[in-house]
Amino acid sequence: MIFFRSAAIVISLAVLPLFVAAQATQPTQPLIRVEFNDAVLVPSHWTLELHTDGAAHFHSDRALPDPQTADPTAPSIPLIDRELKLSPEFAQKFFTTAHERNFFNVKCESHNKVAFQGTKTFTYSGPDGHGNCQFNYSSDNKIQELSESVTALAASIVEGFKLASLETHDRLGLDREMEFVSEAVKDGRLQQISVIREQLEHLAADDALLERVRHRARKLLAQINQQDDLH
Repeated sequence: MIFFRSAAIVISLAVLPLFVAAQATQPTQPLIRVEFNDAVLVPSHWTLELHTDGAAHFHSDRALPDPQTADPTAPSIPLIDRELKLSPEFAQKFFTTAHERNFFNVKCESHNKVAFQGTKTFTYSGPDGHGNCQFNYSSDNKIQELSESVTALAASIVEGFKLASLETHDRLGLDREMEFVSEAVKDGRLQQISVIREQLEHLAADDALLERVRHRARKLLAQINQQDDLH
């Protein structure tokens, strides 16, 4: 009897670490991870990890443009590794769609003849389930809308580095770039521009810049502050 009891204790002790490890790898909070790949873009690869409250982490590889095709005057983009705070509404769209689409365990590639827009992989993990799907262009309208939103967010992050580089190396070039930013915010090519608040504040406060540049920066900052007030 003592032998069997001892053996049971040994087995329990052996199994316990496996159980603890399994518990440790089980996600306790929902998380959505987006991965993007397109060899012709700069940066060509990035990931975004998104939480339900809008807390997020963005990481991109250091941009190495093709010397034969890249614009030699374009600002270089370094490795980006940033903690972000996005609006809860932005985040909620992703989690709502994930739950409506079986944690992304759905067929989301359209397979229609659509121009290549980058390979996106959406992954959901949480205590309630997990899943993923990969696509260039999705036949699911809601998933395609998320794709456009997250690539517009990534474009905003990259734009912040462009503005900082132009402020240092090409101040006259800021006029055209800020015109682009203003138009891109209006039509949705850039989203969640609060991620470039710091760069816009620099531009708005820089007396050496053209007044048009400073004016556009102030208008965008006012838009960001208005959105913050709504939250």
